[in-house]
Amino acid sequence: MGWTELFNEANSVGFMLLYFRFAALFMAVPIFSHQNIPMTHKAAMAFFFTVVFYPAMPIVQIDINTTAILLAVLGEFFFGLAIGVVLLVAFNAITFAGGQISFMMGFSMASAIDPQNGVSMPIISQFLSLIALMVLLELDFHHWMLLFIDGSLSKIPLGGFLMTHDFFDYIVHASANMFTVGFMIAFPIIALTLLFDIIFGMLMKTMPQFNLLVIGFPIKIGVAFVVLIATLSATVLIMQRHMQEAFNALEMFF
Repeated sequence: MGWTELFNEANSVGFMLLYFRFAALFMAVPIFSHQNIPMTHKAAMAFFFTVVFYPAMPIVQIDINTTAILLAVLGEFFFGLAIGVVLLVAFNAITFAGGQISFMMGFSMASAIDPQNGVSMPIISQFLSLIALMVLLELDFHHWMLLFIDGSLSKIPLGGFLMTHDFFDYIVHASANMFTVGFMIAFPIIALTLLFDIIFGMLMKTMPQFNLLVIGFPIKIGVAFVVLIATLSATVLIMQRHMQEAFNALEMFF
């Protein structure tokens, strides 16, 4: 292949669209979209993987004009954002669970900046979010996404992505399932803290000198931490299965 054929209009537009597909991936998908990764590094990684996957790029099927290219670029961005929404909805189940646990433990005011999203969240949500990131790395989730993009090149032409009703139906179902999974993770601590609240209420009725702030809250927090540690392995398994189901759901784009 000569230089003239390598840098013709179709190949140049295809390279640009492939770059935007990877750029959207690094902007929206968990792990890749981490706020601690500078934007320049994300852009460099997108360019690197564009060069690596360029030989596998199919021939561009769109018209070479300004309007068609702009629509194709928007399509690539929407493709990456759609993938990110599907995975973030599943990922946020652990954040929701951490918020419920923090509220029951009395830690709702203790917050920290989440390095994944760059927003403030309760400290238990921050802890579980970091655990979830380690679970994704243990699952080789970053490799899954690169393989998914490789498979999408043959299934979804560059610039040919279209939103379907299946995507919106899945988001509605996944959003409801997010609360179900989050409550499932937080349920042992919620149930135990509610039981302690009942016991402390009965003690305060029978023993008015019982100081709930001095004695009750430290006991409840300590027991909640013990339960959190005891159920951490089960939480990891639930999160692992939930993220695998979300990744398998990406087949709806094909």
